[in-house]
Amino acid sequence: MAAPVSAVPVAPLSFDDTRIAFEAKSDTELRKMYALFAAMNNGSLVKTGGGLMKTALKFSLPGTKFLIKHSIFKQFCGGETIQECKPVIAELGRYHIGTILDYSVEGTGNDQSFDRTRDEILATIALAATTPNIPFSVFKVTGLMPTALLEKVQASTALTEAEQATFERGRQRLDALCASAHQHGVRLFVDAEESWFQQTIDDLAEDMMRRYNQERAIVWNTYQLYRHDRLDALQAAHDRAEQGNYYLGVKLVRGAYMEKEARTAKQRGYQNPINPSKQHTDDLYNESLRYCIAHVDRISLCAGTHNEASSLLLTQLMQEAGLAPEDDRVWFAQLYGMSDNLSYNLAHAGYHTAKYVPYGPVEAVMPYLLRRADENTAIAGQSSREFLLIQRELRRRQGR
Repeated sequence: MAAPVSAVPVAPLSFDDTRIAFEAKSDTELRKMYALFAAMNNGSLVKTGGGLMKTALKFSLPGTKFLIKHSIFKQFCGGETIQECKPVIAELGRYHIGTILDYSVEGTGNDQSFDRTRDEILATIALAATTPNIPFSVFKVTGLMPTALLEKVQASTALTEAEQATFERGRQRLDALCASAHQHGVRLFVDAEESWFQQTIDDLAEDMMRRYNQERAIVWNTYQLYRHDRLDALQAAHDRAEQGNYYLGVKLVRGAYMEKEARTAKQRGYQNPINPSKQHTDDLYNESLRYCIAHVDRISLCAGTHNEASSLLLTQLMQEAGLAPEDDRVWFAQLYGMSDNLSYNLAHAGYHTAKYVPYGPVEAVMPYLLRRADENTAIAGQSSREFLLIQRELRRRQGR
């Protein structure tokens, strides 16, 4: 039976409305953003500057941390601690944008580090339970157990008794997070990682869904659509959820490890799992959006994307399916410090929207920051797009 047409009026939506996109920024803040994105348009400057920052931090050169914290760190991170992130959470909340606190410290691979990560994620879940502006928590499974074990399990290599015990401790950490999320009614993203152990992550995530998604989607798995097999994996996961009578939480992203995936496939002599072109990835991403909306009675969806065409498509698919913008089963998400023209305009039009807000000590978050800088340089036009939108808004304000 066709879905009823939504009776809720849908606000006009334009991702070019810079007044809404940068409403939260002062003229001074905009000019700082302008300078930062102008610098990130220069690939050689990003590479050189990144190396210099790492060296300066390593040798604790005076003023280095202060400089980083008040420039690139401030643009892309919420703070060094959860407490420091609270003003960012409140500011985003003023514009009806949620915060997804992302503890971006890469662990050292021992039990103490894994326990520390578990406890930090538990703290984000506890805060989300009492803060309406935090709709999700998030974690990486490699923050809870050794990567090598995830890889061995996927390769069906027998684990030693000690390895099995270590893996079980990791599974218990994972269960502690999902149980807490279920208890507090907080949605929990399981981030995607590299393909050579992603199937292990998928299996663990689905096991948690069977346990905790009986009433609604609490645990959400992530699908990287630059992999050519991910729509098939999503469809199979939906079928298992139907058979098991639980809800499927799905976050769709394009992907984060393309060069590493291609390099590893070549080294190990297997087919590259990455799509042959960006157009293939875009097509697969959009087809996955269509699939999720067509099965929205079973699937809850978060479109984690900076792509304007995909974001607009999802709003159109929702309207065609009779889903109001505020339908709690559909979310949009972007990274903090990027694509404000999407986040703020979507939220202004009434769609559920959230920002990934990374946090952690400056030194520990540097790998994340350098990836953001590289990403803005590598994605065709990303820095230029941000740069031009900021430039347009500054000119608009000057002409008021």
